[in-house]
Amino acid sequence: MSHSICTVVINYQTPDLLKIAVESFRKFYPTFDLLIIDNGSKDNSREVIKDLQSKSPLYTKTLFLEENIFHGPAMHHAIKEFNYDYLFFLDSDTETHKGAFLEEMAEILNSSDRVYGTGRFLTLNKRGFQSSKGISIPAPAYMMIKRNLYFQFPPFEHHGMPVLKNFSKALKLGFEFKEFPIENYIEHLWRGTAGRFGYSLGIKAKIDYVLNKLGL
Repeated sequence: MSHSICTVVINYQTPDLLKIAVESFRKFYPTFDLLIIDNGSKDNSREVIKDLQSKSPLYTKTLFLEENIFHGPAMHHAIKEFNYDYLFFLDSDTETHKGAFLEEMAEILNSSDRVYGTGRFLTLNKRGFQSSKGISIPAPAYMMIKRNLYFQFPPFEHHGMPVLKNFSKALKLGFEFKEFPIENYIEHLWRGTAGRFGYSLGIKAKIDYVLNKLGL
């Protein structure tokens, strides 16, 4: 049985990075569906996105949000509004170097009704910081999930690790994640957007940072 797949890229005022992410992905997947969401950018992102869409109009969807709702809520919006079986999330600060990963990741999700997602694993503590102990879940920068399972858990949120509550709940309910070496296919710059604009997480994030340092 074949499943529909859409790749989702979310941009916020990094059109230079977005162009690399999309064009490198398209070298290997010229006829796979791609959704580009612009998160209320105030620069020339709209023009860059329209140009990227014009190069593959049959397979490229665009969504322009009026304001920056932040990364996690934009991911949630994509899942809610676009009805595909599997969604592959790809950060805008990435460059694809090799193909065949979408097919391989889809096969992993096909392997069991209990497998919810796949990708490169990060081990995180309860506050979402990398740790030697905690839960092992796919990094949201380049992961694939089953859309139909997503709605059983808390939505992706505005957080440094927007998938944390959703994935934690999934594990508690007995669902699984399978590791896939996506880093062998895609180079991730890390903090491409956050490095320029921060996370805008407010006081709660600062408290979490201090509590994490204290081991609480």
